[in-house]
Amino acid sequence: MVKEASDKALRIAFQGESGAFSEEAISKLFAEKATTVPCPNFDDLFAAVPTDRADYALVPLENTLAGHIPACYELLYKSELTIHGEVVLPIHHCLIGCRGATVEGLRAVQSHPVALEQCENFFRQHPQIERTAAADTAGSTREVLERGDASVAAIASEYAARVYGGAILLRNLEDYPENFTRFALLGRGKPAGGGDKWSLVVKLQHRPGGLCAALEPFARHHINLLNIVCRPIKGQPWEYQFFIDLSTSGAEGNMSIAMKELEGAVEELRVLGTYASARSAAEQQ
Repeated sequence: MVKEASDKALRIAFQGESGAFSEEAISKLFAEKATTVPCPNFDDLFAAVPTDRADYALVPLENTLAGHIPACYELLYKSELTIHGEVVLPIHHCLIGCRGATVEGLRAVQSHPVALEQCENFFRQHPQIERTAAADTAGSTREVLERGDASVAAIASEYAARVYGGAILLRNLEDYPENFTRFALLGRGKPAGGGDKWSLVVKLQHRPGGLCAALEPFARHHINLLNIVCRPIKGQPWEYQFFIDLSTSGAEGNMSIAMKELEGAVEELRVLGTYASARSAAEQQ
């Protein structure tokens, strides 16, 4: 939860149109009302805070089915923004159509490619329905309802259906119920208070055992490795950066020692943020 000493609503940027899963995540993260700022793409999203169009940006980093989102990790590396918090949103896909539409009467369904891929069972059960890839889930809902064609539907969230007034024809279309997206809240400067989670990016020393040397201090000081992502460094062929998420829960006093040891084991080190994990943040509410 991010709080500022101001009566002014925080401006939170997100990628997509109104009704997107990202906008729903903003409503979950902020107990008080926030003003949402839609951005057409990830480049525009990461530019929203530096250009003062928003106070924070909510950025998707990974989905439990689709995996990590490479574009966001690369932009995070290039950006000077830091992670101030995170939120995990359950992803439930709905089939949304015009009033009076029926599943039997559909000839096409449109949505973001990832959403379509996560609903394979539905399309196997309805082979007559053509799938159409679109820019995002919420935009698909808006377009379907604006056209008013009862033979076309969208796959999006229940939140999107409420925003645009669509009829929910089916709920929980996703193949696997264990479908979650983790979002990071990015802002300027250092986060106000620490937390039980650290996010780092490192460039390893180019030698045998470089990755082992970088991770060993955390194992020795009982700091749990939550996530590691390897991404190529653009412009530097065959060189890579590693994004690392760590939990200091139960070992808070050991982190400073481990970080000093890490500095001597890697070529480059940058702290992306220290913040409350989504689980601990939920427990504090």
